[in-house]
Amino acid sequence: MTQQAHIHIDKNNLAQAEVAISDLPELGSGEVLLEVESFALTANNITYAVMGEQMKYWNFFPADDPAKGILPMWGHAKVAASNHDDFAIGERLYGYLPMGSHLIVQPGKISDGGFMDMAPHRHEMSPLYSQYRRLAADPAHHPDFEDERALFAPLFTTSFLIEDMFRRAGWHDAQALVMTSASSKTAMALAHVARASSPDIRRIGLTSAGNVEFTKGLGFYDEVVAYDAIDSLDANVRTVSVDFAGNGEVLAGIHKHFDSNLAFSSLVGATHVDARGGAQGLAGPAPILFFAPTALQELIGEIGPAGFAEAMAGRWNDFVQDVAGQVTVEPVDGGEAIRDAYREMLAGKVAPTRGLMCSF
Repeated sequence: MTQQAHIHIDKNNLAQAEVAISDLPELGSGEVLLEVESFALTANNITYAVMGEQMKYWNFFPADDPAKGILPMWGHAKVAASNHDDFAIGERLYGYLPMGSHLIVQPGKISDGGFMDMAPHRHEMSPLYSQYRRLAADPAHHPDFEDERALFAPLFTTSFLIEDMFRRAGWHDAQALVMTSASSKTAMALAHVARASSPDIRRIGLTSAGNVEFTKGLGFYDEVVAYDAIDSLDANVRTVSVDFAGNGEVLAGIHKHFDSNLAFSSLVGATHVDARGGAQGLAGPAPILFFAPTALQELIGEIGPAGFAEAMAGRWNDFVQDVAGQVTVEPVDGGEAIRDAYREMLAGKVAPTRGLMCSF
């Protein structure tokens, strides 16, 4: 194959996306060409787009036109060509990939289990996103759960770190945790981890009216209500909130309802594009943005890479078994179909029961 395809997105108009075809460049010394096998398309990717400029997500896989961007995805790839002695054609990997068919990497810090892409333009970004796992020696790899890993694992890491943050802070003396976008994969994972690691904390999910029954059926939450029923929650209970939606009106409603009983307000994502501007003059505590790469580095610094891997593995294994069957894996094949699926996800029209797995 001499050509590659990527989805180019207008940074100033996220709904404007196109399939861009270009020639594959020649490999330089020490470089490896990855052919993308598949990647998950989730609401997390919409957060990457919405916060692309602010958090530099567009910088990972730059497009030739600076007005356009290529979204980062999580998935699997194989070595298609190699100018590096440590990598043979056909080796399979898991990690951060472009919304496209190919990626050239410059492997460094190589071990049996993985490597880092040392491409100069990635140096200023968190190393979390530059790590690639070599499946032949990856303890987290399970051939029966590759789709689930791409769909849930990156989000699960964020959720694991959020729960750890709250638990280390004694949950700010709160008795309840309120989560927006409760049907989203990240919120589901947080509810699941909190149930296992902090069972005394009441888990409350907020979601759209159409997703209430699905979210209740997961069994991860103690209570699930629609966004327009926030007032039905007990405002006398000291509560912490995690906003995954980025909807300023909903966030303002949470702050107004709990007021001084809201002990902590965490902002994690932005999936409601039309309301991502945030709320003004909020009651209660000022919201604080949670950034997973920083939290990850701090936790690994405390308990070490092996300690972190062990702690997360147990929770992940339980979660992936409990979530199996809750989401139907749906293949999306070809550039135009992927572009259309992205637009559908951007518009909030992908039901939480659908797990989109894309391949070119």
